[in-house]
Amino acid sequence: MVAATGDFEFQNQITFSSDALKSGAAALAARNTILVDVPAVQVAAMPTIQASFANPVYCCLDAIARPQRERTPAAWGLETLAARYPSAMVVVGQSSDTLVMLGELIERKALYPALVIATPPNFAQDEHLLSLLQQVGIPYIALTGRKGNAMVAIAILTALIEITWQAYGQDPHTGMIAPS
Repeated sequence: MVAATGDFEFQNQITFSSDALKSGAAALAARNTILVDVPAVQVAAMPTIQASFANPVYCCLDAIARPQRERTPAAWGLETLAARYPSAMVVVGQSSDTLVMLGELIERKALYPALVIATPPNFAQDEHLLSLLQQVGIPYIALTGRKGNAMVAIAILTALIEITWQAYGQDPHTGMIAPS
């Protein structure tokens, strides 16, 4: 994250649940679906995910959803995709409204993500979701500050993929078995 942004303040603004990395690695290895809020995250993650675990990655904005005025298209797309992939990893890098929908889906027990990565701007203002994730026991990686964005989500997701791929003895850049 710091390398992707050049901002050392991020190291003090990130929080993990105790099982976040383990759960994220297990979800990647099991080829769980990954749901993302904006195309930038999907596009940036695709080369790394295709060279490693080949998990399907769907963007909430691309999901066909019922038109509504109360929510953004990404939030409604998450609701649509959650019905199909209730245990997917969820990455929200830009849309705070999508985080609100995520919380509603978790409260309704319509979604129980394998991992949540939450880095939208002003996430610190939504303490309810972080509290809900902790209470329900959903693994998460989240920012506690106001400086988040899709680039931060991309950095976290890509690093998680690469670390997991290395743990399986593979070189994340070539896909070949790493020398021991």
